[in-house]
Amino acid sequence: MQLGLPLEPCPTHPEPRLPNSEPRIPNPEPRIPNPESRLPNPEPRIPNPVFVRHPRARRYLIRVEDDGRVRITVPRWGSKREAAAFAEREHAWIEKQRARVAGQRATSAREPMPTEIERELRNRAKRELPGRLLELAARHALTVTRVSIRNQRWRWGSCSRNGHICLNWRLIQMPDAVRDYVMIHELMHLRRMDHSPKFWKLVEAACPTFQTSRAYLRALSRG
Repeated sequence: MQLGLPLEPCPTHPEPRLPNSEPRIPNPEPRIPNPESRLPNPEPRIPNPVFVRHPRARRYLIRVEDDGRVRITVPRWGSKREAAAFAEREHAWIEKQRARVAGQRATSAREPMPTEIERELRNRAKRELPGRLLELAARHALTVTRVSIRNQRWRWGSCSRNGHICLNWRLIQMPDAVRDYVMIHELMHLRRMDHSPKFWKLVEAACPTFQTSRAYLRALSRG
């Protein structure tokens, strides 16, 4: 599904949403711009949006892809800054669509997998997951002593006090944001070996959109 901004190039006076139409920015009455609205926006909540400028586009469009990525089409007269602001304002709509996509992928993930495909995915996981984990560890100044890729049935990952992190090979099938969340979750255990509020603050600081990924994994587990 996709979400569109009104046709006018001036984002401060958009059209009101029509009945049964896609969600748009609600603004039924003209208003004087608030000077505070020009202040820098807080850290964006949309993980790694993809901006695509299209010369024939007449408005901003938001589409949530099948892998959960957010694609924002920018018209010729538009700006990336306004496109990002539009996405932030429609965060609730985007999260609803990402939850829908997660549910569809969860249903697909429960289907039996041919042996040859599973073997290839396991081999790919062994090639790709350790490198990404070490990349994230270096970014957060953490030391991993050992990485193992396992066939865990009830866990996506685990971390020992000596820095040994185990990852489920099925993470290779997950969207990048979900995979990174699981890795960051385990890495933050190198700082706190619990699930206290302080631990979750560490996770949020390293992965601000982790709640979306948690919801995705919960949808899988409910299947």
